Amino acid sequence: MAKPGYRLALVATLLAVVVVLLGAYTRLTHAGLGCPDWPGCYGFLAVPMSEQAQSLAALRFPDAPIEVHKGWNEMVHRYFAGALGLVILGLAVQALRRRSQPGQPVKLPLLLLAVVITQAAFGMWTVTLQLWPQVVTAHLLGGFTTLSLLFLLTLRLSGRRPVTGPIPARIRALAMLGLLAVIGQVALGGWVSSNYAAVACTDFPTCHGEWWPEMDFANAFNLTHHDIGPNYLGGMLYGEARTAIHLTHRLGALTVTLLLLILSWQLWRNGLSRLATLLLATLALQVGLGISNVLLNLPLAVAVAHNGGGALLLLVTVLINHRLFPGRHSAVATHEPAIQRHPVSNSMGGLDLPRA
Repeated sequence: MAKPGYRLALVATLLAVVVVLLGAYTRLTHAGLGCPDWPGCYGFLAVPMSEQAQSLAALRFPDAPIEVHKGWNEMVHRYFAGALGLVILGLAVQALRRRSQPGQPVKLPLLLLAVVITQAAFGMWTVTLQLWPQVVTAHLLGGFTTLSLLFLLTLRLSGRRPVTGPIPARIRALAMLGLLAVIGQVALGGWVSSNYAAVACTDFPTCHGEWWPEMDFANAFNLTHHDIGPNYLGGMLYGEARTAIHLTHRLGALTVTLLLLILSWQLWRNGLSRLATLLLATLALQVGLGISNVLLNLPLAVAVAHNGGGALLLLVTVLINHRLFPGRHSAVATHEPAIQRHPVSNSMGGLDLPRA
């Protein structure tokens, strides 16, 4: 049975998905500086639309001409992010009020509140530091972190117990390694996006017609090299550095694919067929979207979907780890006896999605 707060956590998770997709859409439409200030837009609560308001905005920010569509892309993202912050605040308040109830997570909602406050700061710095790649990447990782923690909270409040059968320790280790690999690949994807390296290679599987083109890894991943101050819209790195970033992301994708294929095979062998199938389907979707981005020259819809696919793959690996690692949110927390099941006998593969 679902615990109190489950529905609100589920709503927050879905809202976080929307925020992540809107963030991707904002970056891909080059609207990260659609509003040159924060949290408002040219000193207003919304994008200035009237002639008088736009004249005032031009006086306030003479070096930032108004582009209404980019301003709205940025502000809609901020509105949804603000709403998500309020919902997470509600989850934290509820957790504190119910902290004496058995099985009520408290640390996780408070951690979420700390993360979303940090995210707001990075959102501000993204604008005030004019899309500095380090801050943009950290902001993207913060969004994925918020989404993952909300999903984990939803799973814990769903009342569903992890797999309690004799899962080999090597599979649990492999699942954790898969999660870490996906996080690393998300970080690489953020670095690709913040340095505008997605179209650094326009062919596949080669790059510039070569398997190993000329690249500059030293500048591509020198986190202290970029200066704070210039406008990074469009990127500042030259071709060889962007090629290094792009190709590293490809190699990371290959590594993650091989690792998750092994994990899927191990899950299948141990009777967790539904988890294995879900992981394989999500992986295939994400790889297909990534290749399509290159061959189709980064169409907006595919690029946004690729960001969403990365989020989905991350959530699937979170789900797998939640199912494989028993904790205080399992039977002990609900004062119910654990049901021991051998994984091979579980024809449903151990995948119980949360429900009310």
